[in-house]
Amino acid sequence: MRRVVTVAVLVLTLGVGLAYFWGHQPAWFERIRYPLHYEQIVRGHAKNYDLDPALLAAVIYQESKFQADAKSSSGAIGLMQLTPQTAEGIAIRTGGSRFRLSDLYNPEINVRYGSWYLRHLLDKYGDEKDALAAYNAGQQNVDEWRAEGKDIQFPETRAYVKRVEHLKHVYARAYDL
Repeated sequence: MRRVVTVAVLVLTLGVGLAYFWGHQPAWFERIRYPLHYEQIVRGHAKNYDLDPALLAAVIYQESKFQADAKSSSGAIGLMQLTPQTAEGIAIRTGGSRFRLSDLYNPEINVRYGSWYLRHLLDKYGDEKDALAAYNAGQQNVDEWRAEGKDIQFPETRAYVKRVEHLKHVYARAYDL
């Protein structure tokens, strides 16, 4: 009986310890779990477009896990998962004279375009939650929801916004962003 109690106490102690650790992860552990590749690009474009670098890193992690060659089933490409149509529009609006699909696999160009787009959405909506919802679900959907006085209507978009906001705090703590 004494052995059972000892094992139970050890299991309980280990469980509480792990729960505390997962709830209060040290920065070094978060850096392992949530890498920040292309840090200079992220910091540079965050500064250039007046974005919180932790928010930019969070969007990139959520969109592509920092995989520059990521491609979605809907055709979105690169670190920030931009569609070719959106990227071409950004290229034209930002003074580009030529857009190539291969540009979206270039981390510097992809993050530049994505940063411009995120800044555009933040300026348009004046609200981080709605800007993130538009990044995920499209501006037309968010415009309709707002016109109808409704909150985010897609469960997957609500989950996306919540996840990016969580990741923003993780990146801010782990990398001092």
